[in-house]
Amino acid sequence: MDGEIISKLEASLNSFDLNERRYALEQLIKLTIQDDSKLQNVNLHFHSFNSYHADFWSPSRIAWEAKKNALYAAGIIDFDVLAGLEEFFNASELLGIRSSVGIETRAFLNEYANLEIDSPGEPGVSYIAGTGFYKLPDRNSEQSAVLESYNQKAKGRNIELIGRINKHVPEIALDYNEVLRLTPSGNATERHIISAYINKANAVYPDKKSLISYWSSMLGVDYQQAEKIIESGSKLEDSVRTKFAKKGGFGYLQPSSETFPPVEEFFAFVKSCGAIPMESWLDGTSDGEKDGKALLELSKSKGAAALNLIPDRNWNISDSNQKAIKTTNLKKIVVAAVSMDMPIHIGTEMNKKGLPFVDDLNGADLKPYKEVFINGAQIIVGHTLLARFADYTYLGDKAANDFPDLKKRNMFFASVGTLPALDKSIGDILRESGEEKAFGIICESSKKGKWIK
Repeated sequence: MDGEIISKLEASLNSFDLNERRYALEQLIKLTIQDDSKLQNVNLHFHSFNSYHADFWSPSRIAWEAKKNALYAAGIIDFDVLAGLEEFFNASELLGIRSSVGIETRAFLNEYANLEIDSPGEPGVSYIAGTGFYKLPDRNSEQSAVLESYNQKAKGRNIELIGRINKHVPEIALDYNEVLRLTPSGNATERHIISAYINKANAVYPDKKSLISYWSSMLGVDYQQAEKIIESGSKLEDSVRTKFAKKGGFGYLQPSSETFPPVEEFFAFVKSCGAIPMESWLDGTSDGEKDGKALLELSKSKGAAALNLIPDRNWNISDSNQKAIKTTNLKKIVVAAVSMDMPIHIGTEMNKKGLPFVDDLNGADLKPYKEVFINGAQIIVGHTLLARFADYTYLGDKAANDFPDLKKRNMFFASVGTLPALDKSIGDILRESGEEKAFGIICESSKKGKWIK
């Protein structure tokens, strides 16, 4: 296939039509893809278009790009939904990549109600996540109801936010349906709202000069600055988001303990799904993150079993003084998590233009943690495999009885995660074998370091 055909197929992977995405992936799979024998990097934190991806990548597109770029493992995490789970697992099997699926949300940590944690300017608010989801909750289950409640609460917050913003921008006022058109799963985020306002401005002011003049007035910058901001793309999104929705913006409303679910409630939901609750880490500079180990200990007491962090935010910094501070903080939190036997889950979201596709674990700043980060990915991938095919989960009773010592449990799940990436032929064998036999096949394969049939 020539480059033009490949580009068209890759574009089709972002279609909101699942059948079109599936067809495009099947055609792309016919291409020769590089060997995975020397894979080095992992990204378990891709956002898909089911929450917000800057280039609107679908779960299938993420799986394809992960294979094309030879990632050791890849995972999707979307806000408040698991809508991409089945598609991502199917694409991962077709392509042969190690995979995981998670969910992210914002919650309220009552013990830190007066401290800023990892949501700037919002005391008590914490970005937290769960990973290792392996199936969708049964439709009539309590877990499904909880997930739906998160989605509905997010929808309510979005509609209220738009209502507050519309009062200040009547010329580009939105209807919520204009936002929903940007996501296939009906799960809009703040970034979707900002994109919708930018799209509306483009429609209302099709003339370039009038568009520049509008944003110049709205953002409080001169004409030349506004032109540069618009041309940059990502700067426009950031500027509009700051003006419209962030603290100090005219649509902002300070959150409280009533705005988001309690941290412990979310962790309990994740665990009840057989997945792994995770504390999240920004960069250690806020009052709530200054004592990282204390935060981890509190989170662990509430059910957290792993740490989620985005390395790029901790080293890829132009200011040398800030970089020194944040790389020191990174070392401290990694040491703390390792001392508590908490697997570390890493990645970069790609929910903003300019973010890297993956962290370079061979770079000078991250190489000291490469083994720890790869090990974290192996544990999560191992859990996902065992959970999907053998109903054997990292925090489940079976693993707790077999491996009460966390170090040994981590070693076991990591050994499964080191297996060659699952492909459809192995997946079919495991599905047809039943849980007990599949468990035996997986364990025996992990001992040999290759899949046995």
